[in-house]
Amino acid sequence: MTESYTVKDIQVLEGLDAVRKRPGMYIGSTGYRGLHHMLWEIIDNSIDEAANGFADTIDIILYPDGSVSVEDNGRGIPVGIHPELKVSGVEVVYTQLHAGGKFNNASYAYSGGLHGVGASVVNALSKWLKVEVYRDGQIYFQEYRSIEENGKLHAGKPVAPLAVIGTTQKRGTKVTYLPDEDVFDGLDVHFDKVARRLKELAFLIKGLTIHLTDKRGDKDKKVTFSYSGGLSDFLVDMNKEKTPLHPLPILLEGSKNGVQVMIAMQYVEGESENIYSYVNNIPTPEGGTHETGFKTALTRVMNDYIKNTAFAAKEKISFEGEDYREGLTAILSLKMANVQFEGQTKTRLGNTEARTAVDGVVYEELSQYFADLNNAALCTRIAEKALTAAKARIAAKKAKKIEREKSKADSAPLVGKLSSCTGRKAEDNELFIVEGDSAGGNAKMGRDRRFQAILPLRGKPLNVEKKRIEQVLQNDEFRSIITALGAGFDKSFDVKNLKYHKVIILSDADQDGAHIRTILLTFFFRYFKDLLKNGHVFIAQPPLYSIKKGRKTLWAHTDKQLEQAKKELGRGAEVKRYKGLGEMSKEQLWETTLDPAARVLVQVTLEDAAAEESIVSTLMGDAVEPRKQYIGQYANFNKKDNFKGAVQ
Repeated sequence: MTESYTVKDIQVLEGLDAVRKRPGMYIGSTGYRGLHHMLWEIIDNSIDEAANGFADTIDIILYPDGSVSVEDNGRGIPVGIHPELKVSGVEVVYTQLHAGGKFNNASYAYSGGLHGVGASVVNALSKWLKVEVYRDGQIYFQEYRSIEENGKLHAGKPVAPLAVIGTTQKRGTKVTYLPDEDVFDGLDVHFDKVARRLKELAFLIKGLTIHLTDKRGDKDKKVTFSYSGGLSDFLVDMNKEKTPLHPLPILLEGSKNGVQVMIAMQYVEGESENIYSYVNNIPTPEGGTHETGFKTALTRVMNDYIKNTAFAAKEKISFEGEDYREGLTAILSLKMANVQFEGQTKTRLGNTEARTAVDGVVYEELSQYFADLNNAALCTRIAEKALTAAKARIAAKKAKKIEREKSKADSAPLVGKLSSCTGRKAEDNELFIVEGDSAGGNAKMGRDRRFQAILPLRGKPLNVEKKRIEQVLQNDEFRSIITALGAGFDKSFDVKNLKYHKVIILSDADQDGAHIRTILLTFFFRYFKDLLKNGHVFIAQPPLYSIKKGRKTLWAHTDKQLEQAKKELGRGAEVKRYKGLGEMSKEQLWETTLDPAARVLVQVTLEDAAAEESIVSTLMGDAVEPRKQYIGQYANFNKKDNFKGAVQ
């Protein structure tokens, strides 16, 4: 790879077309996710410069008007005139779809982003976009806006040609853009979400420093991320709320057939298996061939090791791969060319060579680690943990068999507890999991029986983060939910068999209600992850206040809405604060919380697997102080402004 990066390296595959008409094709949605996807695309361009060794600093700033700037100290976008299009390289990158220097391996050995699509798409979906390039001692500038031509409004058009506006000692690129409020539902970029992603990127690229500044408050909010330990630091940070079996992660590194493989592994006390994978610094939450190669090699190495252990002769147990991964947290980071992601959103890797490379590196490196006598004590502990896991798996299998029989026997009591709906189309049906008999009774009477089912919780479910699977199956409340959903449990769960396509948690707006929501979400996260991945889980948002004057009643979810309602109704309005769902009549519950035409639901989705695993461990694990800090700072399900709730 060469330092040379000129306008000749920019290839044009086709012109920019129809991005404004169908933004979902390019960024997934025009909501919360799409807004952040825009930012990821611009950040990814700077990350590619850093990952290929051309930049070591990135600055991101969030401004009060909703605009965002991203600046790096990389090589700077080429400014010369493109030989075919006769405009500057900068203009080509920001106005031509599928234009960039990432389609071959001459300028970038490894790259993420949409490979030239991202920059132009961000321009097309912005009210304006400004680019500054610091290159060859000069500052180049160009601005793009929506411009009317021949009676039609065209997005992302250059206001003027690329121009030199000054001199500089810097190098790199700075992009500032304002997402178009006519395209997006809102312009509220979430600081914490961006910070989590930037922290992740700083871990993945050793030596990179990332600054994030939020100028939208009374005082600037700033954070900086820089980690010299790379994946090792990442893993230690990820497991900081857990009890590791070994303080220093196991690091595996190698290269095969042009694929660079880096892996950090650490076993902790507990059962959860967590594997996080990245390809060219892009997360692959759905896994793929690289994760398959890792699991296969780990199983081979452990099988080889177990055969030679002292207890192998005593225990007549057939091990499975999952036994070796109990309590394992692993981070996989691959660097490779010609990446084949399955789906435009890049959630799963499809390259077969990635599986071969990871399998080979892990088998060779991990075999050497287990053969090293200095690691004998740890290797024995890992093997013993696998033996415990295998015994628990066999016991759980027996328990599940018993449970299946018990579920048949218990189906009649559940029918009495569950008020099912008459509808037979699962995609239209809703299951409300309701806190308490009182609220459950009102919900049963106030619902629409054609498509709404009610399952009251008569006791507080277990915290599954601290229980083994057989203990979970013995809990009456969880057994009721499993049976009501009708789609299996844990590894046997099949979302296609789901009886209700909306599973809605309905609990009081107090600490107990928040605790129950968290327990249920942890249960779904651990044993019904596809339920969350497919967007089937929702949190109902009953109002906190009713404001009544005469025959008119308004409802408020927040103090801000309360003040607005009081102003609307004027003096003499009667305000009532609802402490629990049981205080509402069946009519009020329907009007505010059950009626699809008026209610507000918060959809629970999975976006950042590493961050979500950390949050679940913090909230539901053994460490008390981190949980207190997190709840004090974030946990307010009733502050609607914190969520992208919608009438659904």
